[in-house]
Amino acid sequence: MAVHGSSDILIDELFETTNRLRQFVETRLREKGASVARLRALRMLARAPEPLRMRDLGEMAGIAARTTTTIVDSLERDGLVERVRHPTDRRAFLLRLTEDGLRCHREAEETDRLALAEATATLDPADRELLRGLLARIRENTG
Repeated sequence: MAVHGSSDILIDELFETTNRLRQFVETRLREKGASVARLRALRMLARAPEPLRMRDLGEMAGIAARTTTTIVDSLERDGLVERVRHPTDRRAFLLRLTEDGLRCHREAEETDRLALAEATATLDPADRELLRGLLARIRENTG
């Protein structure tokens, strides 16, 4: 049962479902030594056409600078990310995945994919399409 945090039970249930999905995936990732936050950072670095500044990574992830620094420091400590000098700005560094970082990203993506497939296994294609359409309508109404 959803905790009533808004004036609309539908929104409460949507929020609770999102939180449960995140916890579900987080549990699966933690079993492999990863986390949702680390996967998001690895994903953005892997998909970027070129190395990113820390500020750009934080903005793309929608997280505070301090949180970005904590995540990147952890990834760097684990040998998954390296900081390289910016070619034109001597004060700046760029973030680039290492070979281990690329491997870790692939493994975490697969864990994420399997966890989400498990979580949504009872939805047939028609259910999925209906849910996507309903969510799109909510997003359209909210800007």
